[in-house]
Amino acid sequence: MVLRHDEKPEARQAVISPTRNDPLLHTLSESIGGPLGDHAAPGLVRSGFWTAERVLILLTALAALAGVALKGYCRIYGWNSPQQFYSTCYSDFPSLFTERGLADGVMPFLSQGHPFEYPILTSLIAGITALAVPGSGASTARILGYFDFNAVLLAVMWLVAVIATARSNRRRPWDAAMLAVAPGAILAGFINWDLWTVALLAVGIWLFARNQPLWAGVLIGLGMATKLYPLLVLGAILLLALRTGRYRSLQLTAGGAALAWLAVNLPFALIDPRGWSYVFEFTRDRPAGFSSVYYAWNLVAGRLRLPALETPEVNAIAVVAFALAVLGVVFVALHAPRRPRLAQLAFLLVAALILTNKAYSPQYVVWLIPLLALARPRWRDYLIWMAVEALHWWAVWMYLGATTSGGPATNNIDSPYYVGAVLAHMGAVIYLCVRIVMDIYDPSGDPIRRSRQDDPQGGEFDGAPDALTWNTFRGRLTGRAAPGHAPPAPEHPPL
Repeated sequence: MVLRHDEKPEARQAVISPTRNDPLLHTLSESIGGPLGDHAAPGLVRSGFWTAERVLILLTALAALAGVALKGYCRIYGWNSPQQFYSTCYSDFPSLFTERGLADGVMPFLSQGHPFEYPILTSLIAGITALAVPGSGASTARILGYFDFNAVLLAVMWLVAVIATARSNRRRPWDAAMLAVAPGAILAGFINWDLWTVALLAVGIWLFARNQPLWAGVLIGLGMATKLYPLLVLGAILLLALRTGRYRSLQLTAGGAALAWLAVNLPFALIDPRGWSYVFEFTRDRPAGFSSVYYAWNLVAGRLRLPALETPEVNAIAVVAFALAVLGVVFVALHAPRRPRLAQLAFLLVAALILTNKAYSPQYVVWLIPLLALARPRWRDYLIWMAVEALHWWAVWMYLGATTSGGPATNNIDSPYYVGAVLAHMGAVIYLCVRIVMDIYDPSGDPIRRSRQDDPQGGEFDGAPDALTWNTFRGRLTGRAAPGHAPPAPEHPPL
């Protein structure tokens, strides 16, 4: 290849072809002519109009249309129980619009006496989008308009998340297809506002990869103002800072996140302290939620006539279980022979929260999809996980149709099948965590490091040497010299 005289050699990079790098796609591609040829040089040879990002935009648009189409029954006949469960078209938007006063002009945190169980930014999105729907009252047309308006905004957020994920590793933009066509996002992306958080966090990770930690922190802080789980990405950055001894990115990212979160939260905390704290009180006081391991235990305990877990017990067990899981991630981060990647640690921490949390709503699956695309872009494991999550998604609605709405027995599933679906979902997430830990300890199995990359999302941690490991930490505690640390695993060529 010959570059033009005005083109810098580093301006373009070779792009990893999924059909050459992923074993499953490599095999499936044989039916359509085989993997991409060696002379195609993706990323170096111009691809014409259909660049990777444009294809991803098209795929995301088609997936979003499919997600809205799945709500077709409810969009035509209304969100009524139990039909909305049996037609698998449930969404939180219609019920919140009518039951929280949004249809009557209530603005969360500004209308006194109307507490809202969501963080500030999500609550403002809920209220502002309600004001944007023409008319007044909770008419059928306004309910549909409220859902459609939020669905359009969520589709935009989905697209933003896909593009940010693709740009977080310019050599592997096609990994973002896992988010673009994700069955989990198609099935559950329009239940609640979680895709806003996914988009904000994805942009934050992209900015961090571009060595802009302050702005990355701002986006992460805004994400924390919609859902708190982006805080765990700061935990992953903290672990990498400890391992490498480089704290500048941590300080700037944490500072930007704190400033952004305070800028959104502090005015409302001063205006209405009780309303602002309601989301924390609601989380503390709610019983074990659907699809959590605690709710599943209570169902089994009821069958076996064993004592059920009360809310204080659930709170205590959840905190201890999450703390132990985090300590496990800390140990892996410092003990592994080679420094883990940011996306790997972020996935493990968010998965730990999902597995130990008091509730697991079906839409929480979208939290993990972009992180998996960056942490372990292997399509076989991804599709297995998506199949299990789809099974759980279906089981939730059939179970809710029976327990909350008294639906006909012919459409229901009994609690043992629902518990089985919950356990299957948890098992699939644990399986992904195990595979990621295996990649951390054996980088020869890590798709990213097999592509001759160290940590594309790591910012200043990319390629950084170790400053603190488990051995050196243990040596400092005991006052003895740390034993020799294993050298980094050798890099491997692409598959």
